[in-house]
Amino acid sequence: MIMLFPVTLQYGKGPFLQFCLNAAHQASVPIAVHLDHATDPEHLELALGLAENGIVFDSIMVDASHAETDEENISIARPYVDRARKYGIAVEVELGRLEGGEAGLRMISDAKLTSPAKGAMFMSGTGAVILAPSIGNLHGLYLKPPSFRQDIIRDLRSTFKGQGILLCLHGTDGLPDELFKECIANGISKFNINSWARDPYLETFTASIQSKPFPDAIEEATEVFAKSCDRFMELFGSKGKAEQ
Repeated sequence: MIMLFPVTLQYGKGPFLQFCLNAAHQASVPIAVHLDHATDPEHLELALGLAENGIVFDSIMVDASHAETDEENISIARPYVDRARKYGIAVEVELGRLEGGEAGLRMISDAKLTSPAKGAMFMSGTGAVILAPSIGNLHGLYLKPPSFRQDIIRDLRSTFKGQGILLCLHGTDGLPDELFKECIANGISKFNINSWARDPYLETFTASIQSKPFPDAIEEATEVFAKSCDRFMELFGSKGKAEQ
């Protein structure tokens, strides 16, 4: 999956999104293009406006976790979900609220854990098909070892069994492999691993450009990026499953 932040979409607009869609959909393996953490109406309107003109994200996240109540979250998300569905766009939502912030996201200091008891009502109310729970995860670096509420994931998996609702984990910076595996075993099927691939790419490019031509520096950094992606495909058990 290729994920774009709203600031990236706002900068590149239709031509850049179309470039990403072409690269993803013409690849030899299935790749989707996702808009992450769209919180502002202008970004959501831009994404859906592009869809109206045939430039369509595969999925978007309508992030209304800043709302004061779950009911307000639903009321914000539902109209966008209904519009997105017309274009075959899968929608992700967040129940609860993650602490932290990164890459243009709102800085959140008042985290709120997801209540599994509200899961069915929330997903039915929004009409979304992907849920990002708050289980003690956060955006940005963990200052102490994370303590995830795995029981929340298990309860949500049980709640949505057979309904086609997917669970996504945000806030994966620095997590140990065993914690990823535990989350998968309990029901997580999508992870956001942006910095795991981006940071080594930037570090490699910054070092390489000091002594190598630009194309060579890009190639070296891209190889590092690809190795990071390959490692996580192996870790998540998704490697070699493109034809399944």
